[in-house]
Amino acid sequence: MILAGLVLTALCALCVSDQARAGGSVATVHPLGTDAGIKTLRQGGNAVDAAVAAALTLAVVDGRNAGIGGGCFILIRLADGRLVAIDGRERAPAAATRDMYLRDGKPDPELSLTGPLASGVPGALAAYDRAVREYGRRELGDLLLPAAEIAERGFPIQRAYAGAIKHLAEKLARFEGSRAVLLKPDGSPYTEGEVLEQPDLARTYRAIADEGIDWFYRGPLARDVGGWMAEHGGLITADDFAAYETRSREPVVTTYRGYTIVGFPPPSSGGVHVAQILNMLERFDLKALYDREPATFYHVVAEAMKRAFADRAYWLGDPDFADVPRGLVDRQYAAELSAQIALDRATPVATHGEPPGALQNHFGKHTTHITAVDTKGNWVAITATVNGGFGSKVIVPGTGVILNNQMDDFSAAPGTPNAAGLLGAEANAIAPGKRPLSSMSPTVVLEDGKPILTLGAAGGPKIITQVVMTILYHLDLGLPLPDALGAPRIHHQWRPDQLVVEQSLDPSIVEALEKLGHQVKRTRSVGVAQAIGLAEDGQGLVGVHDPRVEGKAAGFR
Repeated sequence: MILAGLVLTALCALCVSDQARAGGSVATVHPLGTDAGIKTLRQGGNAVDAAVAAALTLAVVDGRNAGIGGGCFILIRLADGRLVAIDGRERAPAAATRDMYLRDGKPDPELSLTGPLASGVPGALAAYDRAVREYGRRELGDLLLPAAEIAERGFPIQRAYAGAIKHLAEKLARFEGSRAVLLKPDGSPYTEGEVLEQPDLARTYRAIADEGIDWFYRGPLARDVGGWMAEHGGLITADDFAAYETRSREPVVTTYRGYTIVGFPPPSSGGVHVAQILNMLERFDLKALYDREPATFYHVVAEAMKRAFADRAYWLGDPDFADVPRGLVDRQYAAELSAQIALDRATPVATHGEPPGALQNHFGKHTTHITAVDTKGNWVAITATVNGGFGSKVIVPGTGVILNNQMDDFSAAPGTPNAAGLLGAEANAIAPGKRPLSSMSPTVVLEDGKPILTLGAAGGPKIITQVVMTILYHLDLGLPLPDALGAPRIHHQWRPDQLVVEQSLDPSIVEALEKLGHQVKRTRSVGVAQAIGLAEDGQGLVGVHDPRVEGKAAGFR
């Protein structure tokens, strides 16, 4: 993922939003998404309903990032203590082949990024439906119709959305449906503040509300997409839509300094590698390192990131197709890796490690971010995406649905980086019906069995490291959650061997990191995160949207 996903946060139960105590709270990247979640809570919905309502609304007002033409992971900690993980990741079509992006023996990256071959079968809608049916209080149609009204009457475009349309206008213009929706009649891009209407998407939402998700997966939408694909050289068929199923997964549950960390399992690499990085860092007194010399703190964190991403490149994939070792989150294995970290220099990582039980003990093969908490104690975290900005850039005429380009998250060829610069191996090779590896990392943190923090992020592989950095700032360094979310972030993904740092990081720290041997690349932002956690006095919750972007955190009493 590049403009990977959207992350929404909705919480309820002694909540604080933007540091104002409330009976419920929602934080998203768009005010209309936040308002949809709040309205749902006011109308008696629970955290699951609020999060799904926000997601469906963001699919209208922030469709460049996510929508029902993409996928999602849903992580829920229910009031009774049960943990639920719903996998709504896209799947490769049945006609997909391992070498489908090779031309003259070499990968053609544009094929997996733009156009009919770039999309996997979308799973977000199926996952939202399942979450609401099994764990919500409202009907899916109740949550779709308000979003449909926004799509029909239109909404003023925000600066980032307008910038994305301008940047991608040439590619969007290649496809009739996308051109009709996202560009003006003269072909020029919409600008900030102009109203974007999406009548086709409104009709699609209303049809799903009236007839259920079978209209999407086994009815007119599936047939329209399948027909368009057949005419334009794509592989997805109506049968692929009909065959789509969500999966129940077993959450990744580990501990860090006495806290319980709950993450999403493969095909997400997020839960595994958030846990693995934290495991490596646990032997270090990070607060003492930061107080003595901040550069050493960032250095150690970067070295742990690097080792985790080396393992990601080799071991991670869809557990229904690949054996993903549970040993990756083994504490002894983490101790072996962390012992390689030197405080006085960056050390090279030549290849992946060998976790214990790599051939025997694997993450289970089961059939089964927005974050929310309600007055009953349900906590929900959903991360959703169409992958790149506006996904594959394809809207099938008449549907209004932006199709994902999630196929780029597969390894088109071993050792060849994807658009995010990530390497992959056999475990993430393309296969029919397979789910591509993801970095989406919906996360819940518990203390003494009770949730105290839920978070997630957008930004491709940087999702994992954003979640880690927020946890470290908040739990290790003791920063209040708003400060933890706004503090400078770093990112290292092993290959390329460079340490990405935000420009807000003190130049003297950057210089010290370079002296330690890091190849530093500066960037304005490594991504966008949202979080909700307990207030400092423990009597409420704080909902925070990332200060790097426009957004809104709101609550009600």
